[in-house]
Amino acid sequence: TEEEEKEKKEGRHDEDDGDERGSGGGGSRTMAAICDPTRWPHRIIVLSLMCFLGFGSYFCYDNPSALQQQVKQDMDLNTSSFMQLYAWYSWPNVVLCFLGGFLLDRVFGIRLGTIIFSLFVCVGQVIFAAGALFNAFWLMILGRFVFGIGGESLAVAQNTYAVNWFKGKGLNLVFGLQLSMARLGSTVNMNVMGLVYENIRGLRDGTGYTTLGITLMIAAATCVFSLICALVLGYLDRRAERILKKEVCSTGEVIKLTDVKDFPLSLWLIFIICVGYYVAIFPFIGLGQVFFIEKFNFSPVQASAINSIVYIISAPASPLLGFLVDKTGKNIIWVLMAVIITLASHMMLAFTFWNPWIAMCLLGVSYSLLACALWPMVAFVVPEHQLGTAYGFMQSIQNLGLALIAMAAGAILDSRGYLFLEVFFCACVCSEYSSGEGLVFPGGELNLSTSARARLQKDTLSHSE
Repeated sequence: TEEEEKEKKEGRHDEDDGDERGSGGGGSRTMAAICDPTRWPHRIIVLSLMCFLGFGSYFCYDNPSALQQQVKQDMDLNTSSFMQLYAWYSWPNVVLCFLGGFLLDRVFGIRLGTIIFSLFVCVGQVIFAAGALFNAFWLMILGRFVFGIGGESLAVAQNTYAVNWFKGKGLNLVFGLQLSMARLGSTVNMNVMGLVYENIRGLRDGTGYTTLGITLMIAAATCVFSLICALVLGYLDRRAERILKKEVCSTGEVIKLTDVKDFPLSLWLIFIICVGYYVAIFPFIGLGQVFFIEKFNFSPVQASAINSIVYIISAPASPLLGFLVDKTGKNIIWVLMAVIITLASHMMLAFTFWNPWIAMCLLGVSYSLLACALWPMVAFVVPEHQLGTAYGFMQSIQNLGLALIAMAAGAILDSRGYLFLEVFFCACVCSEYSSGEGLVFPGGELNLSTSARARLQKDTLSHSE
């Protein structure tokens, strides 16, 4: 009978996915909103998992910076050796920027790939902590290398999940929330790890590498939490794929190294700006704690707090400044403004004893502004089919620069001190300002307003048709 056939169909639906709704969304809703992949309560759960997916990675990335003084004392290191902890994070990403998307798309798949890269982050942090526990600096270096294998590729997976779930439905907001959560992880690390170390030292009634190892092992709990998020997110994505008959998501990255020879001059100038800017930010933050202790007589907790202000400001400022750049255009002007503010910040820190909160707040604003204005410019100067290669090459050069400058900064600090190091950072920023000025001539379209760029694209499209 008709009723029996209906019962059989309903039974098959229940057997397939429990509470599946009618195909195409036209049938009656049989799922609770929190279980339905097409409804916001469920999607908010997925978004939360996406945001926490990278929390552990960003929290642990700057563990050495938050514990700079303690790491150098307990492991008996000079600054050059200490900065190896950052250099060895960047080395694997010189190559993995090209291979990460390929591994996610063609080898592992996004779900398994995310879990594998989360495992690398988790295992790398455990090895890093074990190196401190056993007073083996080479083991700490190995841990940072393993950690680096997973860290950058995990960010690619995170973005891929975001596009798959939220494309056309608030994707920019989702990217902004993910960035804010990443900065939150860095900020919490800077302000918490020193206190954790002090509490453990008090409980153990002493200092030493064992205290450092226990502190770093506690930090590894955040990586375990992110791994759990990757497992749950993979299950929910697989379930949604089955219910909604979705295609398997991919990163969308198409890497062809032969495209490099066709890159225009303006793109190479963008690469130079990227490297010159970020090497004046991340190595400085990595060495910032002792700088603020020695020059401004801050306590370790105060030094970590001011060192984290760049991340604190960038969390809310990035979405707002991104909206401003989107509305106005004129990307080169914004980039040059960010470079000038950064140069002024480093000069204040180098040559004055003004309250360092002023310089660090300016550095946080300029850091957010440059990221919002610089990275989208790649899409203005290369065709769409070369975007994957261009962004991969940009990240690769950035990581190569960070690895080399991390080692150079440590050597300069050991031999010359913080004043020479700040002068070195100022020189890096000046080099990128020159590159920014150079962009005005070969890439005049980069400095168009948003409305002018829209008209240009419309005219180009009409001409090609």
